Amino acid sequence: MKRILSLCLLLGISQIILSQEVIIKDKEYKEPLDLVTLVSNNPKAFALTNREGKANISGFEGANVIEIRKLGYKTTTLSYSELKKDSFQVLLEKANLNLDEVVVSATRWRQTSGRIPSKITTVSADQIDIQNPQTAADLLGVSGEVYVQKSQQGGGSPMIRGFATNRLLYTVDGVRMNTAIFRGGNLQNVISLDPFATENTEILFGPGSVIYGSDAIGGVMSFQTLTPQLSTSEKPLITGKANTRYSSANSEITNHFDVNIGWKKWAIVTSISSFDFGHVRQGSHGPEDYIKSYHVQRIDSTDRMVHQDDPLLQKPSAYSQKNIMQKVRFKPNHNWDFEYGFHYSETSDYGRYDRHNRTRNGQPRYGKWDYGPQVWSMNNLKINHLNMNTIYDEMTIRLAHQYFEESRIDRDFNDPLERNRIEKIDAYSVNLDLTKSLSSDHKLFYGAEVVRNEVRSNAYNEHIYSGSKASILSRYPQADWSSYGIYLKDQLSLSDQFILQGGLRYNQYVINADFDTTYLKVPFTEANINNGSLTGSIGISYRPNEEWILKANASTGFRSPNVDDIGKVFDSEPGSVVVPNPDLQAEYAYNIDAGIAKVFDDFIKLNFTTYYTILENAMVRRNYQLNGQDSIVYDGTMSQVQALQNAAKATRYGVQFGLEMKLPGNFSLSSKLNFQDGEDEMDDGSKSPPRHAAPVFGVSRLSYDFKDLNLQFYSMYQGERTHEELALSERDKTEIYALDENGNTFAPSWYTLNIKALYQITDTFTISAGLENLLDKRYRPYSSGISAPGRNFFISVKANF
Repeated sequence: MKRILSLCLLLGISQIILSQEVIIKDKEYKEPLDLVTLVSNNPKAFALTNREGKANISGFEGANVIEIRKLGYKTTTLSYSELKKDSFQVLLEKANLNLDEVVVSATRWRQTSGRIPSKITTVSADQIDIQNPQTAADLLGVSGEVYVQKSQQGGGSPMIRGFATNRLLYTVDGVRMNTAIFRGGNLQNVISLDPFATENTEILFGPGSVIYGSDAIGGVMSFQTLTPQLSTSEKPLITGKANTRYSSANSEITNHFDVNIGWKKWAIVTSISSFDFGHVRQGSHGPEDYIKSYHVQRIDSTDRMVHQDDPLLQKPSAYSQKNIMQKVRFKPNHNWDFEYGFHYSETSDYGRYDRHNRTRNGQPRYGKWDYGPQVWSMNNLKINHLNMNTIYDEMTIRLAHQYFEESRIDRDFNDPLERNRIEKIDAYSVNLDLTKSLSSDHKLFYGAEVVRNEVRSNAYNEHIYSGSKASILSRYPQADWSSYGIYLKDQLSLSDQFILQGGLRYNQYVINADFDTTYLKVPFTEANINNGSLTGSIGISYRPNEEWILKANASTGFRSPNVDDIGKVFDSEPGSVVVPNPDLQAEYAYNIDAGIAKVFDDFIKLNFTTYYTILENAMVRRNYQLNGQDSIVYDGTMSQVQALQNAAKATRYGVQFGLEMKLPGNFSLSSKLNFQDGEDEMDDGSKSPPRHAAPVFGVSRLSYDFKDLNLQFYSMYQGERTHEELALSERDKTEIYALDENGNTFAPSWYTLNIKALYQITDTFTISAGLENLLDKRYRPYSSGISAPGRNFFISVKANF
């Protein structure tokens, strides 16, 4: 019995000895700082402060160099003994300007951005707090370097460096979100994510296929959601926040609540959000072409055009959404860390506004055109192991299952037949990522990935009077898409100034699709593709001193055909129908970019990046023949037959410019400007401007930040895109573009003026408010089918506990 008591006492004392916490605060205001990263390479250790500014640094004992970083603060380097001498308390000083921040999207591991040859931009939780983006698509727009297109309010399709949709990649907590039915047309999947549950967002510009595989051509958008925070003492850590927000332009009512309960080894975080958006009211001053003063309403079993009292109200555009997230974390010791996450998101039905702008014979083209509820769920288990052995120093395994459901419901004006097309996808993925330091100057990142998507598609016509249903041609075949990849990335410090990074990835992709020829007679009943792709990158980062960084990078990316490419049947535009093509191959991007950043006297920071990308073997829509016919009847309309084909070459080029200035009296000025252009090869060999290269755009902000008050006055702007500068495929879309003096479509230039404020009333309560689009401009972001909100007042109250 004495031995048992002695052992228990010894274990208890060991736990106390092994548990050492550090407290990190703001040097000026002495407030605790959360999300501060502490990194040591010898011993290998990482820690992140919780909302109390505390972190367990038991694993850092004996470290000679511990880097302590937080965005907006000067990096501090201390040894463990120095921390101990200072009673494990650190005061961080705010930085006027710096060139480094901690990022993970480049290699899946935390690194400082100065060591990475690619351009990476982050959107932090602090930026989200003052900007108050309504959706995750709006969150990306906060960066000032991602252009967001919208076909309806329930949407948001990012454009990066002239690429969009299935040539960009999304990840959530390190898990690939792209599915086998991501299309070349505009997407809205990103709105499934909850801005309130997002801890940090990174945008990696340029090809990222070495790490992420298919689709990562134009860039990678990496979303990190709330991480369960452990307690550093015997007392449970209980933190959280509650938000409520109202916006006038769309009568938004949003509510959010999250809570974190952490013990020393276990932690849970729960997040719940509800969003309710009314119809969007556009501005009073702008092109008359954007005004649709009516909407379709069913009255006495008849579709009728109803003229609105407020012609600026865009009906139908209202929708609602709910998001739930639950995470559980178990960290039994310094070496092992387990985290399970569950995400669920579901929208209501929402109208595709651009389709409601179409007319036929002087009447609305559609009586109804809705997207059905968009459903996304994810189960994700992440296992991290820290172990300095011959194979790896650190290993992460991710096992994930995602479920996607989307549908389209449309009916012609006063037609009793309503078309319903429903898609369901089960996506399974396994990621193994490892890192190994061969020396203090040489580090490897390597791993493997397996992805499988199972696509189920069905469709039917429903008679709205009788309720009878009859099967029709589905949008997709029943199919599965698989990807198997291995990669290696090598980082070598040639000197204190030069860092070289290169990588290779081999990827095998497999598609099996079964076609039902009952409704469309195609000359095949199945399609089988089994091909491979090899991609690589090499880049260098040169930092002659703390005020300069120069980067250069050459990389390739690829996009393998997916189920949407080889098997979709849909009406791309009035009078055209796209049919399956089972002979597609992967398209490849070859990219070079270079960047420079310079800080002048801790007062001005300039950064400049330029890039050039060639897309070979591009999958593009071309006229096609089906069973020897170039036209068929589809949904009651004689339509030109088209199919995706590897038939083109495309180029993209551009520059990205950034400016930051620290002004006297707690003021600062920042500006970001983006120019992108290129050419797409057409069927006859002629050239067309690219569809997804936005006109010149940017944002400029004047900020005031002092103690508990943060003020911002800023302008967002976009240049004009003339009719001749529009892609050939865009020029006839009178439902989304304005008309010039010659009656030709074009995208007008626009700018908005906006003011926002955030004030911390007490330690618990924070209020933020703002006026967006002060001048009530009526404008439509390039390629969008719905106008942006007019003058909008919002107010948000947040309670932290």
